[in-house]
Amino acid sequence: MSAFLSDTALIFGRYARQTLRSRLQMLFGIVMPLLYLVFFGPLLTGLPMSPSGSPGSSWRILVPGLLLQLALFGAAFCGFGIIVEKQYGVVERMRVTPVSRLAMLLGRVLRDAALFVFQAVLLVLAALVMGLRAPLAGILIGFGFVAVLTVALASLSYALALKVNSPQEFGPVINAVTLPSMLLSGLMLPMTLGPQWLDVVSHFVPFRYLVDAVRAAFTGSYASTAMLYGVLVALAFSALSMALCTRAFRRSAA
Repeated sequence: MSAFLSDTALIFGRYARQTLRSRLQMLFGIVMPLLYLVFFGPLLTGLPMSPSGSPGSSWRILVPGLLLQLALFGAAFCGFGIIVEKQYGVVERMRVTPVSRLAMLLGRVLRDAALFVFQAVLLVLAALVMGLRAPLAGILIGFGFVAVLTVALASLSYALALKVNSPQEFGPVINAVTLPSMLLSGLMLPMTLGPQWLDVVSHFVPFRYLVDAVRAAFTGSYASTAMLYGVLVALAFSALSMALCTRAFRRSAA
């Protein structure tokens, strides 16, 4: 167990240092959500999107969606890093080391989770300046969902990257998954505002439950059904993703 933890810390440290040397990666990853916050957020002010109708209620709808959008689009493209490493022989050299395959995966996804939670903190700070009013516990729960979603999607992204040979194969697959997921999960606006058939279809998208849970947390509804479903789906999704990616790492080393 101690060897596994030290291996995980070693891999995490390697990629964390790599990320810290690229500050633009940390900052530009938040540009798109900030643009939505600045240019799309004011359009929602005063709309009847929340039953409470209280000041800042529209931000409690938009900001949770932007937090998960950050994880969705950021983590889904993490696999590009492995494709580059495969081309330069880094993955081959790591395969011959005694480092645990699970540690190789966990070290990477923990770095990704730390990066996107950091970006989520910056996003929430900007939202607070613009008018967001949410309980601290709800905001912290939102960060937790960002971390769990990042672990799940980054794992799937790495698993796919191990199967393909070039970015030209990887990119279209990721785009084909992330865009419908964003539209059908209600990241920008609640799906209940759309037609009933679209709301029904959205319930087959796992991200819908995470979005509803974070919005519930931002209103202080910690014991709601939406929160329960969100936690269960997030944990099940991350466990399945980690299992699939660990299997892909082991097979690639065979």
